[in-house]
Amino acid sequence: MAPVVTAALGALGPLLGKLADLLSNECGRLKRVRREIRSLKAELAGMHGALVKYTRLENPDEQVKIWVSLVRELSYDTEDCFDMFIRHLGDGGSRDGGFKEFFRKTARRLKTLGARRGIANQIDDLKLRIKEVKELKTSYKLDDTASSTQGHATVDPRLAALFAEEAHLVGIDGPRDDLAKWMLEEENNHRRRVLSIVGFGGLGKTTLANEVYRNIQGHFDCHAFVSVSQKPDTKKIIKDLISQVSRKDEFTKDMESWDEKKSIGKLKELLQDKRYLVIIDDIWSISAWRAINCAFPENNSSSRIITTTRILEVARSCCPDRDDQIYEMTPLSDLHSESLLKFQILS
Repeated sequence: MAPVVTAALGALGPLLGKLADLLSNECGRLKRVRREIRSLKAELAGMHGALVKYTRLENPDEQVKIWVSLVRELSYDTEDCFDMFIRHLGDGGSRDGGFKEFFRKTARRLKTLGARRGIANQIDDLKLRIKEVKELKTSYKLDDTASSTQGHATVDPRLAALFAEEAHLVGIDGPRDDLAKWMLEEENNHRRRVLSIVGFGGLGKTTLANEVYRNIQGHFDCHAFVSVSQKPDTKKIIKDLISQVSRKDEFTKDMESWDEKKSIGKLKELLQDKRYLVIIDDIWSISAWRAINCAFPENNSSSRIITTTRILEVARSCCPDRDDQIYEMTPLSDLHSESLLKFQILS
């Protein structure tokens, strides 16, 4: 998978989760706000579908790279816009007067929000940019390019786990909340902590890791997700991380020519002064973990790493300190299995 596509997926996936959260809370009940968020989410979900298709291209051409970069920047700007929106909703957001009072105060704040911060204008600008990016995709005929080059490429089965709707997840809400709470505990301790989720294939390790990630990512300066697999390419993994963490194109200039040593040095440089959150998914060996782990600085910024593996010995190597935690996945209970079966039948 090309780093530029991985970076765009890393930016767009969490944004879709954030927009879904906005739709489910009180501000999503305001008709105009809900309509705008639903419209943006639908458009961005369509772009995400195109990005997933482009992950099957081993060597995407320059037009694909340009379009993917535009989607990435659009994702960042959309997230920044709604982060500002959420912060202003949070100002004075006491619910002591009950839901009706909260709703009334929220509606009153929204009436002046556009004038004070230009949120409404920013949303209109985002909608215009989305339209332009869509039209550019058609102009470039990128779908024809993807169809003609992907051949018999396989689909990574973890993609479904990464972007599953929260309402469709069964049996992980308890562990998700407990692990998310643990990840944010003792933030003043400043030490880096590692959570390793271990269990055999099919138990939902990636899904659980991603749900924890989505719940806590707002507490960090930067975040990224990479998959390792049985035959890891360390240099490519490090470059994927750099592409997701860096928002500056000049930093990644000539990145394709970097060797493994330079890539590791560049990632350490990027993360040195940041509080970072990273998922390292599907680690199969201790040596693979050690090769990747050396790129993460212990900078006393309360950073967090989540790893997933099928092998307990690998999980233990990821968590050598007493501040780290290993979480062992277990099969669904009979009740959760029955709920999942009912959902699959109804859907």
